[in-house]
Amino acid sequence: MASASGDNAPIFSAVSSSTRQLFLLLRCVGFAAKAQVQITKEGLRFTVEESRVMQGVAFLDKALFTTYNFLPPSLPSLTNQVEPTQNNAETDEDNDVDDENPSFQISLYSLLECLQIFGVDSKERSWGNNGRDSNFSRAGSIARGGSVFDNRVLGMVGVCRLSYVGSGSPFCLILEEAGVTTTCELVTYQPDIFYDIPLRRDALAQKIIMKASWLHDAITELSSTSPTRLTITASPQAPYFALSATGPLGSATVEFSRDPQLLETFVVARRCVNTYKFSLVKAATRAMALASKVSIRGDDVGVLSLQFMIEVEGGGVSFVDFRFVPFVAQEGEDDEGEEDDRED
Repeated sequence: MASASGDNAPIFSAVSSSTRQLFLLLRCVGFAAKAQVQITKEGLRFTVEESRVMQGVAFLDKALFTTYNFLPPSLPSLTNQVEPTQNNAETDEDNDVDDENPSFQISLYSLLECLQIFGVDSKERSWGNNGRDSNFSRAGSIARGGSVFDNRVLGMVGVCRLSYVGSGSPFCLILEEAGVTTTCELVTYQPDIFYDIPLRRDALAQKIIMKASWLHDAITELSSTSPTRLTITASPQAPYFALSATGPLGSATVEFSRDPQLLETFVVARRCVNTYKFSLVKAATRAMALASKVSIRGDDVGVLSLQFMIEVEGGGVSFVDFRFVPFVAQEGEDDEGEEDDRED
């Protein structure tokens, strides 16, 4: 990394009055060591991927910050840019590349450690454990007009200042809490060239919206069999929506009825069955535990999109999106499965 002159004014600076809010949102995509960051006029886009078959995107809208300043460089400092994200529920809409939006890679693990440098108390830790807390249950807090980001729930208040001078400079964080100030500088790297996992929105095979907590409970229940694969079935006839897990210890299935109280939106034109690596889908459970709703979409080639709506302070919402490439069976595996079915 080349050092940037300290005399240069930052092209980006922002202040958040809730450090833990940023921490919990970014932890949703904390399944890989590095994240690609893109700075736009609308917010910060953090993209994380795993072996080109899983991708997670957390968009920190500028509304999450008390102040947000971005002055695009007059000349593009980086040639390889990632797709910018729009400020709406469809954060994954296809856009043209904007050379004025700088992008770089940072260590996501280091960023998360910096954001919680003042410590994580037992209340916050409980949110990673199925969202339950001894003093403030998730449902109880929201019923009292709060959210998972309520300071009463998190138990800690901190101010976070972010800044970035430009290409080659570190990504700086200044954390202030209870009169203590800590400055962190994260090394930035040239961004990798990769593309978003494509979801064909003009050829969707299924679109289901439900409470994220129900999906979280289903994945947690299926985890007890130590599965390796997760098969998602959606059909216009019963069983309408089913999750089946298969592993060395056996198999299990969770089925959902078409009750509007259970599945808020259910659009399935024909029966579709796709299989994914269970450990990859399970990596999204932190988002499931925080979100209020999830949109489950799949196209005609099996690409799966899980888009989570997460309530934040001030009555706003943020979106975290995951995409998964379907599992492709190796030659001979289908034949073996058919033989087993005939023997049964």
